[in-house]
Amino acid sequence: MLIIRPIRATDFSALLQIAHESGHGFTSLPVNEDLLRRKIARAEASVNKQVEKPFDEGYLMVMEDSTTGEVVGTCGIEAAVGMEDAFYHYRIGTEVYHSEQIDVRNEVETLTLCHDYTGAAELCTLFLREGHRQGNNGRFLSRSRFLFLAEHPQRFGETVIAEMRGVCDDEGHSPFYGWLQAHFLGIDFVYADYLSGLGQKAFMGEMMPRNPIYVPLLPQEAQEVIGEVHANTRPALRLLHAEGFRHRGYVDIFDGGPTVECNLSDIRSVQSSRRLTAVIGDKQRAAEVYMIANTSVSGYRAIMTEIQIDEQQQTLTLSPQEAQALMISAGDPVRILAI
Repeated sequence: MLIIRPIRATDFSALLQIAHESGHGFTSLPVNEDLLRRKIARAEASVNKQVEKPFDEGYLMVMEDSTTGEVVGTCGIEAAVGMEDAFYHYRIGTEVYHSEQIDVRNEVETLTLCHDYTGAAELCTLFLREGHRQGNNGRFLSRSRFLFLAEHPQRFGETVIAEMRGVCDDEGHSPFYGWLQAHFLGIDFVYADYLSGLGQKAFMGEMMPRNPIYVPLLPQEAQEVIGEVHANTRPALRLLHAEGFRHRGYVDIFDGGPTVECNLSDIRSVQSSRRLTAVIGDKQRAAEVYMIANTSVSGYRAIMTEIQIDEQQQTLTLSPQEAQALMISAGDPVRILAI
């Protein structure tokens, strides 16, 4: 059985291995042991914290194979970005130039550095190890976060965003970043992305162009990837589109990948998830697979299984093994969502 739970200190080696496997462009998990230990400690503190208003909490979950004890994936949610460290984007805009005298009108696309998403929650750090990329495992890992958002909305910003990985090659070279390196930053994409992942972002405010950038002046290869996603990220983007996330004209400052957004209460899975009461006992085979999560924060657990639902009693039947995996007893509330 696959179980999703909050990360803990004993998962460090597994998280380090995932950081190695995730490759270039996975900014939220740089290969840095000290940073990864701090991420785990921050996540442990966040789930044990009483929250009245989201600030700088980070919730990092892992997917564990209960049979082997192996950690096979991870996913995260940032409660409110930009509250401690600057959170940069480019906002795509348009400038219009019109002259009646010569009867010419031009619309020019621009990129303006901004902090518009400060305070938004962020879906992040989604990675499933290759040996488990089958069936509904990826969908379960990604969408389980919506159960957590639905159950604990007070812990998160009203807007939820996701930064989608932009176009880069196998060596980590980004067509969009090339011009920025040549004319402004002077360091390569992999190193800049690594510093960003470490939270060392002062160089951005110091070296990034302060005025709007005119897109037609960029190299053609850079223009073509603005708002485009890496091939490996397309399935994740399709899933978010199905949830109601949309691109509102913001892109990553390094690789030009799109950022998508949705109000927390408008996310399809948040709206369609619901609370039921658990009954523990023998169950017959059911037709539909559901994600089920308990209502805890520090003891959060989620599994994926077939269940029986009694609509009249508003209950669902779980096996003793499933109840144990969820750390619940008979009569406890759970939140469910059809996979």
